[in-house]
Order: sequence, then C-alpha cells, then structure tokens
Amino acid sequence: MKIYNTMTRKKEEFVPMDKNEVKIYVCGPTVYNYFHLGNARPFVVFDTLRKYLIYRGYGVNFVQNFTDVDDKIINKAKEEGCDPAEVSERFIKEYFNDAKALNITLADAHPKVSENIKEIIEFVSTLIEKGYAYEVDGDVYYSTKKFEGYGKLSRQNIDELKLGSRIALGEVKRDPMDFAVWKKRKTEDEIAWESPWGMGRPGWHIECSTMSKKHLGETLDLHCGGQDLQFPHHENEIAQSEACNGKTYANYWMHNGYITVDGEKMSKSLGNFFTVRDIRKLYDGEIIRFFLLSGHYRSPINFNDKLMESAKAGLTRLRTAKENLLYLIDNQEGNMTDIEKSELEGFNGFKDKFVKAMDDDLNTADGISSIFEMVTAINTAVKDGCSKEFALKTLELLTELCDVLGILQAEEKKDEVDDEIKVLIEERQSARTNKDFKRADEIRDILKEKGITLKDTPQGVQIVRI
Repeated sequence: MKIYNTMTRKKEEFVPMDKNEVKIYVCGPTVYNYFHLGNARPFVVFDTLRKYLIYRGYGVNFVQNFTDVDDKIINKAKEEGCDPAEVSERFIKEYFNDAKALNITLADAHPKVSENIKEIIEFVSTLIEKGYAYEVDGDVYYSTKKFEGYGKLSRQNIDELKLGSRIALGEVKRDPMDFAVWKKRKTEDEIAWESPWGMGRPGWHIECSTMSKKHLGETLDLHCGGQDLQFPHHENEIAQSEACNGKTYANYWMHNGYITVDGEKMSKSLGNFFTVRDIRKLYDGEIIRFFLLSGHYRSPINFNDKLMESAKAGLTRLRTAKENLLYLIDNQEGNMTDIEKSELEGFNGFKDKFVKAMDDDLNTADGISSIFEMVTAINTAVKDGCSKEFALKTLELLTELCDVLGILQAEEKKDEVDDEIKVLIEERQSARTNKDFKRADEIRDILKEKGITLKDTPQGVQIVRI
C-alpha cells in the first residue's frame, strides 16, 4: 500500500513499525456544537483507512481525541448559563449519535483533555526543563525559534511568518511566533486547574501531543486530520513532541482536502457550514458517508443538492443489488452450476481492482467504481435467476468490499406485510393476469402511497419498500 505523506509531499510505501499494531492518531472535534460536514470528512475518511488496514491484515490501534477544554466551549457555557463540562458532555454524546449514523467505528480510545491534565502538566514541565518553553506570569509559551525544524510539515518559512505576526494585547510572549502551551486563568469563574505556574488550563496544541504519547507512544505510524490543521496545529504538535521526546513524532502524515460550498471552503467562521445533524433530516447517514467517499480524500469536494442526490442514486443502486440477492437467497434453491462458478471467479477481478485502487493512497473513488462494475456484472448474471449458492457467494463478495467502505450496513427491511397489503398484491396479480391493466396501475399507486413498490422478476413479485 502507498500513502501520500504530507511531510515528504510524495507517495510512499506504507511500512508500519509493527504490522500487528499500526498506531494511528486522528484529531477529533472540539465539542461545543454538532459537527458539520467539513468535520465529518476526516472522521469518515480515516475510519475507512482503519477499516481497510484491518481488511488487509493489519492490527490497528486507533485513537481520536475530544477537545473538551476550549474558549469556544467556555463561551457557549456562558451563553447558556451552565458549566462548560455540561456543554462538552452533551456534544460528545451528540458526536456519537451522528458518528453511528455515518457507520463510524468507535476509536480504541477517545481521550478527553479534561482527563489528562496531569500528563499535560508533566509534558509542559519537560519542555521548560529542556529549554523549549518558558513561563511568564502564569502563562507558558513554546519558543519556536528553539526548534530547528519548525515549519517542515507545512513548508512554512518561519521568517516570513514572523513578518505577518504580532503579539496580541495582553500576551507576554517573547516572539510573535511563540504559542501558548499553558494559559493563565483570567477570571475566577473560568475553568482551570492547579499547576506549577498557577491556576490555568492547557493550550490547544499541547493536548494532542500529550494524549497521543499516552495512548500510542512517542512515535506514531500515522497522524491524520484535515488539511486546515497542517498549520499551525500539526506543526506545533511536531515541535512540542520532538522537542520533548527526542524522536520522530509521526512517520506518515495524511490530510484530507476541504469541502466547498459554491467554491468556498465550508467552515463555521464563514457561516456556510451544514451540520451532519441537519443533513440527516434529508439524507440518511450512509448516503452522507457515500458522498464523502465518492471523491479522492486529498481532493476538494463540492457540496450541493445535485451531488447529494447523485450520491443517493448511486447508493440506492448498490442497495438494490443487495436486496435482489437477498430475495434470490430466500426464494431460490440449489448449488452453483459450472457457468455460475466461472462467473463468480470473474467477479474476483473486480475485487482485485478494488484492492489496487485502495492500495493507491486510499483511492475510494476508484474503489467505488470497481464495485459498480461488479454490480453491473452481478445484475446481468442473475437477471434470469440463479442458484441459491451463487446468490449467497455473490452477496458475500459484495458485502466484503462494501464493509471496507462502511456502506450497505443498514439492516435489511423484511418483506413481511399486513393482510391488507397482501390482498392488494394478490388483486394486482389477478388484474395483470386478466389484462386489466387500469386496475393493476391503480393498485400500484395505492401501494406506492403506503411506501411499497412491486418489482416483477422471473422468480416472482419482489416487494421493495420506499
């Protein structure tokens, strides 16, 4: 497998330190609101990476944090007149609600900042002892000029950055490029913890360095996140971690591209964001996931109704193929014929194309294309019926590949219907037999209003719920 490493700006063969425990850290949400579609993209993309690595035989230790201590959370709590912890805990629960709808697997660990204060203080103390950080009146800053490699991930020129930087009112740092790793409490009612520098709380960047070290060790195989985190967040993580530990922080860096709305990056600051919770009112979570995987993860993808409808149509095609196979499994008998064995063997070619695409820097777009090609071949093979064994084996292969993408996970709706519906179906069949197509069409419309369509197949009438 090859991965585009942001650090080197090229595709590299992925060679983990230990095949039995690939160490992956993904930056999680700041929990003060429902997460939007731009937040959802890295959650879905790197969940798919995890699924694919497991599919390829790797063991994976996957950690994604929650930032539950932040100015945005504090401000939200003030607006609502409640404790910041109430805000963060509420939106952590809402995160899991939306993540489940998107078929995102729980991380092996979801550490919170508030539960790692002791470790953060120890980390900051080490940076001070090694001369990389300094304390001024209760605030602790990281000295970027002390870290020789500062800017190596984002390819930022530190001298040029300094020209555009300034020291904000109230800050007492020595250099405009220095950043806070510990913040002094400004008011008595502000959330804070006791530290060697007085009451305060962690800076944003220090939390990920600390929690990744605690759960995954000093060097990660993969550090993942959105493109917007390259600078300053990930750059600062590298500076902190490598200064503290004296080791390479991460061997590979993966960053997903932006989601745009009418050509502009989706973000809360621009006010053009759509929460997953709101989008779920129109489209189910699997459709949202399918949309997010329909383009290559490093490329920007545009969000609009037309593209969402296209994603819905594409996923419906795959769902219909699965439903057809389930119907055949329930209604057919027998073992595979020699022709079916040959056709099934041919389907493995699509599996090979899928693996080749995913091995090429997690190319989910081409992976999905190979699944569509396979579905076309499956539909052709079963259009006049097939053996039960062939339907079973074919469904197993389709499910195998879709599981990697986290789609087609929804429970199948049973074809059980009440007596009224059964009577209507029988009446329609009778009308068709008697060539009373007007009545047959009337019944079709009645059933459609009840959320049911009928599909006539060589094996009989198939009930499809809509």
